[in-house]
Amino acid sequence: MTIYSMTGYAAGTIELAAASLHIEVRSVNSRFLDVGFRCNDELRFLEMPLREKVAAAVARGKVECRLNLSPQTTSVRELAVNTGLIAQLAQLEGAVRAALPTAAPLSVAEVLRWPGVVGDETVDPERLQAAALALADDVLKDFLATREREGAKLAAMILERVALMRELTAQVGPMLPAAIAEYETRLSAKLREAVANLDEERIRQEMGLFAVRVDVAEELSRLATHLDELERIVRKGGAVGKRLDFLMQELNREANTLASKSVAAEITAIALELKLLIEQVREQVQNLE
Repeated sequence: MTIYSMTGYAAGTIELAAASLHIEVRSVNSRFLDVGFRCNDELRFLEMPLREKVAAAVARGKVECRLNLSPQTTSVRELAVNTGLIAQLAQLEGAVRAALPTAAPLSVAEVLRWPGVVGDETVDPERLQAAALALADDVLKDFLATREREGAKLAAMILERVALMRELTAQVGPMLPAAIAEYETRLSAKLREAVANLDEERIRQEMGLFAVRVDVAEELSRLATHLDELERIVRKGGAVGKRLDFLMQELNREANTLASKSVAAEITAIALELKLLIEQVREQVQNLE
């Protein structure tokens, strides 16, 4: 199954009888699906059916849709006068002139400039909606393709980092015997000093600290398990962003514990490198749907 990025862009234009309809869709990261529209009032009736199409195609992200209807300069627009609105203007003018006899009458130019008096009958609303929905299908197809390509790149990067983290984790096991032996040597020196001073409390503290620090098998096991699950989720695909984000928290917790239990500088360096790789993956996971 495909993994989609939350970042995408696509646009398309369709030519109508006397106008061009342009639709543009872009998206960025968001915790949930957030769809917004930017268009003129004359196109607001398209918002609901287009919103349903976007919601059916996209699971997560902040999506912005822009709609624009532009008249074609090469065609002659067939204009029509709204006679009903003109009749209302005439009644209103009569009422005003009855109250204010000296008021100037409306000119033809003023009437024609009145909103809604002159309409373009060549763009039928039903035809416009059908054309907009067909165009939206094509634009959303391209839009999803861009998110898919971006998602494939992110998935490849994540799997590459997983392989590096596996290599680092595998290096810790062989280091442990020598690291423990060195730590035991240092601990023995401290214990001899404590025994010489008969400091039994310090002896107990050092022994307890040693028992905690040498046992990192559980952390290594959980790291390996989390990396297996991370790879499985990425390869399975689908809407994986939230699951991977939680998994990054678990990986980071285990890397922190490994660093705190480290008994050698080499193991500490590996734990820090793991944390760096985990942070790199976490940043990219924020872009996944």
